[in-house]
Amino acid sequence: MSLFVRKPMDALMNEAAETGEHTLKKTLGAKGLIALGIGAIIGAGLFSITGMAAANHAGPAITISFIVAGFGCLFAGLCYAEFASMIPVAGSAYTYSYATMGEFVAWIIGWDLVLEYAVGAATVGISWSRYLVKFLEGFNVHLPVELTAGPWDGGIINLPAVSIIVLMSLLLIKGTKESAFVNGIIVAVKLAVVLTFIILGWQYINNDNFNPYIPDNTGNFGDFGFSGIIRAAAIVFFAYIGFDAVSTAAQEAKNPKRDMPIGILGSLAICTILYILFAHVMTGVTSYKSFAGQDGIAPVSVAIENMGTANAAGVITPDYPWLNRAIVVAILFGYSSVILVMLMGQSRVFFSMSKDGLIPRIFSAVNPKTQTPAKSNLLFMVFVSAFAAFIPARVVGEMTSIGTLFAFILVCAGVWVMRRKMPELQRAFKTPLVPLVPILGIAVCLFMMVFLPMDTWIRLIVWMLIGMDIYLVYGAKHSHLGNGTDNRKGMKIARITGLLLSVLLVVVGFLHQKSVGFDTDRTLLYISLAFAAIHLILFARKLGRKEPLS
Repeated sequence: MSLFVRKPMDALMNEAAETGEHTLKKTLGAKGLIALGIGAIIGAGLFSITGMAAANHAGPAITISFIVAGFGCLFAGLCYAEFASMIPVAGSAYTYSYATMGEFVAWIIGWDLVLEYAVGAATVGISWSRYLVKFLEGFNVHLPVELTAGPWDGGIINLPAVSIIVLMSLLLIKGTKESAFVNGIIVAVKLAVVLTFIILGWQYINNDNFNPYIPDNTGNFGDFGFSGIIRAAAIVFFAYIGFDAVSTAAQEAKNPKRDMPIGILGSLAICTILYILFAHVMTGVTSYKSFAGQDGIAPVSVAIENMGTANAAGVITPDYPWLNRAIVVAILFGYSSVILVMLMGQSRVFFSMSKDGLIPRIFSAVNPKTQTPAKSNLLFMVFVSAFAAFIPARVVGEMTSIGTLFAFILVCAGVWVMRRKMPELQRAFKTPLVPLVPILGIAVCLFMMVFLPMDTWIRLIVWMLIGMDIYLVYGAKHSHLGNGTDNRKGMKIARITGLLLSVLLVVVGFLHQKSVGFDTDRTLLYISLAFAAIHLILFARKLGRKEPLS
């Protein structure tokens, strides 16, 4: 069978209807799905990346960035809602792509989703660690920086980040119902925290902090001005990934055809409104410049410290000292729910990929007692913990953004393809104005991807090339829809794709070096060139290999 073979809808429906102790347990209703979405959305970007994006790219216009990102999410959210109601199977964008665009495209998006969920969980784990350090400092407890930051952030290993990822992984292994119950409690606390911050902080807004609302561009692309707003939108797009994480739980929903669209669009609508209000207050109570540096990853505490009256010396005494500590505690719990949902989403995507034979069976092994993919959760606990322990927060945050945008583009394209190829299929929810909405979703997401830093593109391409290696060596051979060998129709297209990615890596490597200056560190450029050269040789060697006709 070709690499572009599509998974039959009958097979997907049968998979969704499976029951028994070796299948995922159906425990989630509409409210649980909305809570799942909010649990992932609020915290992932609002508390960790907003301040950094405002300080480095958009200034007070970070609110406009959230609006731009919100529109991209709306278009993608409508497409996700149609798919989730029609194909209620774990796997999210991977499953949708397999049904519409074939196995090779599905593999690409499934591998890309690791950036969205697993690396996203690592990003939030790092921010959770920063807040824990700040909270303990309030009690005069000072943790050594060597054990609370990675090597590139001045430490050795980030142990608090590792600990929270391990804890959430163990909760997921316990069971979906138990995880959803804990998540529901955390979401209630988190919403109360966000509303309290907005209501109390509104009275301390100083309009001088909004002047200028859109800071002038510094002369560098993406540093304030219009390009800064769009680059910030691409970065804070990470804040919205929770709504699509809902789609990974489709196989655990009681009534997915009705409840999945409610969960996806409901959580997105609630959080978008809160995001805009929150960002407005945050940049109004203090200058966006105060979020730069170490505190850029934890802007809420900085903002709260400026909610007060200044004395003659200009020192501000917070009017709500209790609020700072209470909010930090609530944020610590809130981050926990984000990590929980991201890890859950990742394990469910790999669950589907493993069921299709593209990755080893261990990822689809379900514990008969808890009815969860416990072994997969354990493996990702180790992988994500390692990322959080050693990789800088900015790097993992931007990797997550570009991975999410890429996933959204393919989902939007998939809805358009399915409307044309399979118009007869029953749809509980229909994306309006097709193909306009999918086209707008693709355009907005692609536009934001272009504005991400070049080093982020380098990491995406390297990650995709690693994925190509695994697919061509293992996935294509073991696919249940394949022919049992690594020589299938379409292999030439896959290798040409690898060659094009390798060439693109060289181009992006030089563009990145040009943007930072050729007199600066060239390590990333050399890595790009070496990685591209190896893959150019590997793919070119087998390009002339004869492939079967079917």
